[in-house]
Amino acid sequence: MKEYVDLLLINIGQLLTMESVGPKAGKAMQDVGLLEDAVVGIANRKIVFIGERESASGIQAGQVIDCQGKLVSPGLVDPHTHVVFGGSREHEMALKQQGVPYLEILQQGGGILSTVESTREATEDHLYEKSRFHLDRMLSYGVTTVEAKSGYGLDVDTELKQLKVAKRLQQDHPIDLVSTFLGAHAIPHEYKEDPQAFLTEMINMLDLIKKENLAEFVDIFTETGVFTVEQSREYLKKASEKGFGLKIHADEIDPLGGTELAAELGAISADHLVGASDHGIQKLAETGTIAVLLPGTTFYLGKETFARARKMIDENVIVALATDFNPGSCPTENIQLIMTFAALKLKMTPEEIWNAMTVNAAYAIGRGEQAGQLVVGRQADLVIWDAPNYHYLPYHYGVNHVNTVIKNGEVVSKRREVSDTTSLSSKS
Repeated sequence: MKEYVDLLLINIGQLLTMESVGPKAGKAMQDVGLLEDAVVGIANRKIVFIGERESASGIQAGQVIDCQGKLVSPGLVDPHTHVVFGGSREHEMALKQQGVPYLEILQQGGGILSTVESTREATEDHLYEKSRFHLDRMLSYGVTTVEAKSGYGLDVDTELKQLKVAKRLQQDHPIDLVSTFLGAHAIPHEYKEDPQAFLTEMINMLDLIKKENLAEFVDIFTETGVFTVEQSREYLKKASEKGFGLKIHADEIDPLGGTELAAELGAISADHLVGASDHGIQKLAETGTIAVLLPGTTFYLGKETFARARKMIDENVIVALATDFNPGSCPTENIQLIMTFAALKLKMTPEEIWNAMTVNAAYAIGRGEQAGQLVVGRQADLVIWDAPNYHYLPYHYGVNHVNTVIKNGEVVSKRREVSDTTSLSSKS
């Protein structure tokens, strides 16, 4: 135990350490590493002590935060976002209300292609400031690590522009960003008759992206009207050969076999999976490819069928959760709202939800050894919640429960203290 720490958190009602060796699947997702009446010591931006109140006697601290019996957890991890984009698409809501399918909106020049036009027109500085605004909001909701996809350029210059913005934000913003190249997000108008030529153009970008360290992962939208399983297989194989990790937008609308492809290629994650087959789910369990589920998107698109999280967890698939923040199919930075969707629509338990938003989410973007857990020696990313226990967040929905966000050992976001903490003292 260190005798001196820079920051000491005391009087923690419930502490979720989420400690784990590797991502969690099946029954292991019921373990949140719960400690009660705990303290956490931080020095040199890292966690140096975790224990019960009595074991911290004698520690001197530069700063002490009295958590007043509140819940404390690791910073949340959002492993699937499209945070860098131009414009917005609120005008499409009327079409959704009329029941116009998303793929039909796309065919009319809306959807992704509408955002592509706005992103192409935007300057890099404009995209930077806009994306920074969204990241600030994510941070305020307790997110400390985020995956950021490109994919709203669909041409060389704009895709590079998006990736450069993400790299700048990784350097400048408190949130840690993990960048994914999603050039194969849709087929642009100019390649409508020759999608293979477009994929070739995107493949030709990979050497430059690798050289300039603009992305760690490559993703593709495998879906009806976009890219086939065969096209996706060849595209991702070439990306893998160049040293990129793989991700797939798989079986979001139609069960094409993208889930099986993700497992076949050893992708780090397969995302969406609303239409994943029984065989695909079995393959995810066998290979350890992480299922990143996006219930906010299913909700916003007005779909009745959600991803089969219960079957996945029961069959030992590693499950993570994300917002899918984007301007068209899930325009929200509120990851806490996704907790409620996961509870009500995916039938996940509170323990499974917390694991899916911390440990498993971190492993889904290659940050399992840095983020998603409170362990001595790791970087100090924590959230103090205005909540009495970890069951409370999925239950009380639509508001922001964050009290304080600590990133790399420093307080980076703080909301007003709750004036009456007596109602938060119950462990029920």
